Amino acid sequence: MSEAQAAAAAGKRPLHDGGGGPEQYLTFVLGGELFAIGILAIREIIEYTAPAQVPMMPPYLRGVINLRGAVVPVLDLSIRFGRNASEPSRRTCIVIIEVAAGDELQQLGLLVDAVNAVVEIAPAQIEPPPAFGTRVRTDFILGMGMVDTRFIILLDVRNLLAAGELEQLTEATAADAGTAAA
Repeated sequence: MSEAQAAAAAGKRPLHDGGGGPEQYLTFVLGGELFAIGILAIREIIEYTAPAQVPMMPPYLRGVINLRGAVVPVLDLSIRFGRNASEPSRRTCIVIIEVAAGDELQQLGLLVDAVNAVVEIAPAQIEPPPAFGTRVRTDFILGMGMVDTRFIILLDVRNLLAAGELEQLTEATAADAGTAAA
């Protein structure tokens, strides 16, 4: 088993798979800045619907949505990055991703201002996260991808939530699903 296959089996995705070919990323706008997430972590993109509030959750958790019978927590990335809350508009979307939660995969919705396009970025076009100069914590950043003459902030979905936060969300959504079924 290759290193990339072992990482994938463990629910982790290396920065570069060693193949040397370009990787695909979904780009989106958040607060006027361009971000991207590796396409392999993305399950789907849905139109914005107001999430149901969940009591006693951190401010960056906007609530939960029902996605074909599954309870999916929705994070406001703007708040998570220390900015003001996103104001939904007609272009606002929820990007559904999967992240490892222990031995399972947890679906998570990310509230974004607008989805742009899927771009290919070669590993040679990706620089390590800067130590300073971005308005996003560097542990959220996988790298800085260069497309044409513009940098795109590549997010590390594994670090958007700490292990304890992800566990708390998993428990809260399971409890919410239980009360909804009752």
